[in-house]
Amino acid sequence: MSDQYKSRSEKRRQEQMKQTKQKKNKKQPKKKFSFKKIFLTILVLGLIVAVGVGGLFAYYISKSPELDPEKLSIPSSSKVYDKDGELFADIGEEQRVKVNYDDLPPVLVDAVLATEDVRFFDHFGIDLRRIGGAIIANLTDGFGAEGGSTITQQVIKGAFLYPDKTLERKVQEQWLAIQLDLSYSKEAILEMYLNRIYYGSAGYGVATAAENYFGITDLNELSLAEAALLAGLPQRPSAYDPTVNPDLAKERMETVLNLMVRHEKISEAEAEEAKQVAIDDMLDVSSGSRTSHTDFLDQVQRELEEKYEIDLYNDGVKVYTTMDQDAQSYVEYLLSDESPVSYSDSELQSGLSVVETSTGAIRALGGGRNRAAGGFNMAIQAKRQPGSSIKPIFSYGAAIEYLNYSTYEQMPDNGPYEVTGSKPINNVGRYRGEVTLRTALEHSSNVVAAHLFDEVGRSQVSDFGQKLGLTIPEGGLNVRDAIGGSTFEASTLEMAAAYAAFGNGGLYTEPYSVVAIEYPDGRRIEAEPETTVAMSEATAYMVTDMMKNVVRSGTGTRANVSGVPVAGKTGTTDNNVDKWFVGLSTHYAIGAWTGYPDSTTKAVPDVYNSQLLFKYTMEELSKSVEVTDFTRPDSVVPVKVEAGTNPAQLPSEFTPNDQIITELFKSGTEPSAVSDAYEQLNPVENLTAAYDEETNSITVTWEHTMETDVNIAFEVSTQSGQPINTEETSFTVSDVEPDTMYTINVTAFNPEKVTLTSETKTVEIMTPKAQEEPDLPDAELPGDENQDENTNNGDDNDNNDSDESDSSDETVDDESSNEDTDQTDEETDTSQQDDAA
Repeated sequence: MSDQYKSRSEKRRQEQMKQTKQKKNKKQPKKKFSFKKIFLTILVLGLIVAVGVGGLFAYYISKSPELDPEKLSIPSSSKVYDKDGELFADIGEEQRVKVNYDDLPPVLVDAVLATEDVRFFDHFGIDLRRIGGAIIANLTDGFGAEGGSTITQQVIKGAFLYPDKTLERKVQEQWLAIQLDLSYSKEAILEMYLNRIYYGSAGYGVATAAENYFGITDLNELSLAEAALLAGLPQRPSAYDPTVNPDLAKERMETVLNLMVRHEKISEAEAEEAKQVAIDDMLDVSSGSRTSHTDFLDQVQRELEEKYEIDLYNDGVKVYTTMDQDAQSYVEYLLSDESPVSYSDSELQSGLSVVETSTGAIRALGGGRNRAAGGFNMAIQAKRQPGSSIKPIFSYGAAIEYLNYSTYEQMPDNGPYEVTGSKPINNVGRYRGEVTLRTALEHSSNVVAAHLFDEVGRSQVSDFGQKLGLTIPEGGLNVRDAIGGSTFEASTLEMAAAYAAFGNGGLYTEPYSVVAIEYPDGRRIEAEPETTVAMSEATAYMVTDMMKNVVRSGTGTRANVSGVPVAGKTGTTDNNVDKWFVGLSTHYAIGAWTGYPDSTTKAVPDVYNSQLLFKYTMEELSKSVEVTDFTRPDSVVPVKVEAGTNPAQLPSEFTPNDQIITELFKSGTEPSAVSDAYEQLNPVENLTAAYDEETNSITVTWEHTMETDVNIAFEVSTQSGQPINTEETSFTVSDVEPDTMYTINVTAFNPEKVTLTSETKTVEIMTPKAQEEPDLPDAELPGDENQDENTNNGDDNDNNDSDESDSSDETVDDESSNEDTDQTDEETDTSQQDDAA
C-alpha cells in the first residue's frame, strides 16, 4: 500500500514539473508595432514646435524696423568721443566716393559675387543653400560659427540692425532682405553694397578704395589682380589691408582668384597670371589722406572687433574712448616734420604709446612719422625685440618676486656668461666685479641679467611676463630673452602697459581704449577692463626705485624730466637695429621705439630719439597733473648696509660713511648681522715710556680694558726694528742709542682675527746724550797722582750731576701726542678706503 502511495505521489510530482516546463516554453504573443502612433506623435510635436517657432519669428518680425530709403543711400556713421565726451571722429562722413552700377566693370562684379554671393542674381534676398550650410555649422560648432548672409542681407545689417549675433537679429535680417529684394532691383542692391562697405584705410566704397590703394579714379582701369584684392577686403578690412599686412592681403587675393575659377568667372591661366603680380607693384597710396587721430582709431577698431564683434566703419555705433586729445595731438606733433626730435633720414620711424599708470587707459598713440591713413601702426602693430628694456621684467622683477632678492643682492659681473650650445653673453661696457642689483640695472649688465634669468628659471620668468600681459613665444623663452635679443617681441603698447604695473602697486590692467558703446537702438555697453595682481607691492616698488637710478645716473639720463620723479629702462638690440625707452611716472607709462619699419638688420644711427620722445611727452603731460613721487609700501624696508658685504650686513660704528649705502629689502628679509670689517678693539690707555740708565733701555707700559670673550695681544713697534707681539702690558726696548728720539707705537689686536685691531697709540721719548771722556795731560809730573785722582772724582761728580740733570728722561705722554695720533688715524682711514675701493 505504501509503495503504491509513493508511486502515485511520484507520478503527480512528475506531472506537475512537466506542466511547469511546458508553461515556460510556451511563447508569449508579440505586440503589434504602430507606425500610426509614432507619426501622430511626431506630427503633434512638430506642429507645437512650428507654432512656437513661427510665433517667435512673427514676434521678431513685428519688431523689425521699416525700410528707410534714406538709410539705404546714406549709411549711418559711427561717432567716436574722447575721454571728456567730445566728438573727435565721425566715421563714414569723412571719405566716400559714390559709383553707379553702370560704372562697375564686369571683372569687379565677378570678383565680388564669386567671393561674397555667387547666386546673388538668382535668390530672393536670402540663399537657402547657404542658410542650410550655416545651420549645420552652427549646430556643430555653436551659434554664430558661420553666417549665411547674402549681399542683400549685408546691406540690411549695415543700414538697419545692430551687430549682435542673436537669433532675433538674424530673423529680422532675413525678413528685411526679402523685403529689400522685392522693393529694389539686383543692380541697385549691389550698387548700395559697393558704395557703403568699408575697405580699410579710412575709405568707404569700392571707388574710394581703388583711389586710396591704386590711385585709380576710373574703375574700368582695374586689373584682374586689383579687382580680386578689392573683393577680398570687406571680410576683414584691417587684417587684409595691403599697406599693413601685404602677405595676408596676397593670400586673400589668391583665395578670391581661386573662387573665381571655381565659379567659372575666369580661367586657371588667368588666375595664375594674376597671382604673379606683387602687392607692392599694385599699390599707389600717395593720395591717401590722414583721418583725424587715425593712430588711436586703429586701437579702437581692434578692440571693437575682438571684444564686441563690432565694425567701427560699418555698424554706426557711438564709441566713448579713453583718448586725451591734447596728449594725442602732442604725440602726433612729435612724430611730424615740426618735431623737436630730429631724425637722420625720412625712413627712420618711431612708435609711441601712452598709458595711464593707475588705470591702464590708453591716452595717446603715435603710429609713426607722417603716417598715411591705413598704414602700418608702429605703436600697436609693430612687434620688435625689446633689448634691455625687458630686463626689469624677465630678470630683476622675477628675481625679487620669486627669490626675495633685495636691491643690494650681490651678483657676479666678472666676465662673459657662458651659454650651453651658443656663444657667451657679453656686456656692452666693462665688467664691474661683484655688484648690487641696483648697480647692475643702472649700467645695464647683460651678464647679471642672464644670471638672474637662470636663477629664477624660465618657467617662472614666463609666468611673470604673462601676468604683465606679454605674449610668450610658442617655443618658450631662453636665456637670451633676458637681454631682449631672442624670440620674444613686443609692441610699445604692450611694454608701456607692463611697466604701468610697476607704478601701480603690482596691479596689471590690460590697456584699453573703449569705455562705452551705444548701439543705434539705444542700448549701451560699459567696458569693464580687468585688473589682476601681477606681482607684490614690494616687487613693484623695488624695481621702480632701481629704474630711477637708470634715469638719474645710468644709461637713460637723456630721458630724465626735471621736477618729475620718473623711472625707466633703455633697450638696444644687436647691431643697433632697435632703440627703446620705456618708463613711467605715477601718472603715465610710456613706451617708445625707434627703428626702420621694413628691416630687421638695418642699424639705427647713434641717436637717442626714444629717450627724447619719452622726455618730451612726459614733460608735456605732467604740466596738467599734480606731480607726486612713488609711495613706498610697508612691505619694503630701507636698510643701511655696509658696501661690499656678502651677504648683506649692517655697518658697525667703525664703518666709514662712504662705505654705508641704503638699499631696499622685503619686510622680514632684512639683514641682522653686523659687519666687523671695520670693527676696532679699544685702544691702549695710559701709555708711558721711561729710560733706564743702568740697563740703557726704555720701559714701555700701558693699560687695556679687555673686551668680553676676545683674546687680546699687542703689537709694539719702534723705528729701530721689526714689530714685536706680546700679550703683556709692558715692553722693554734694549740697547737704545743715546741722544735719540724714540717713537713707540702700541696697537691692540685679536690673535684669532688679525684684522680686528685697535687704534694705534704712540709715545715718544728722548734718550740722554752720551757721557763726555775727560781730557788727559800730555805728560804726568811726579807727585801729581793724587791731584789727578781728586780731579777725576770731581769730574765724576760733575758728570753725575750732569747725568742727573740730563736724565730727566724726556717722556711724552698720550695726551701730548694726540696731534700726531690724529694724523696717523687719517692715514689709516685713507689706506682702508683705498682697499675698499
